[in-house]
Amino acid sequence: MLSFTLMVRYRDLAVIPLTAIGAVLTSFVGVASHASPTDMGEKGASVYCFMRNSGNNHAVSWDAAYQIIKRQKSSLFKTSPKHAAVMITETVVVNPGKYQNCGPFIGDLFTPPNEDQYPIQEEIISEKPEMPTELKKGDRYSY
Repeated sequence: MLSFTLMVRYRDLAVIPLTAIGAVLTSFVGVASHASPTDMGEKGASVYCFMRNSGNNHAVSWDAAYQIIKRQKSSLFKTSPKHAAVMITETVVVNPGKYQNCGPFIGDLFTPPNEDQYPIQEEIISEKPEMPTELKKGDRYSY
């Protein structure tokens, strides 16, 4: 009976060291840091403006900037293209000295894609028939 009483009395003391060990170990685990919306906008604007100033077209520059913005946020829902365009625009407008030559390119973020930019290739129809006229429908081999 004495051992049972000691076990009940000191049972709570065994929980304290386990809790302390858990608290200490979790303090060493790094918490993933996520970029704030202003950081995401700055990164996207930097990439977009640099690429446009380097001579790349809008589509290539936008794809690169949007991919960076999407990857900065780790949640179930990713940033929409319209929101990413607004983030880039806000960043450029707030910091015009940092993005001096980017003003003329910002309008491209809000214009619909130009259909002439990606021409549709028409299928060329050949004038000659696929099967020679001397072959009949039942003939499999032409030799």
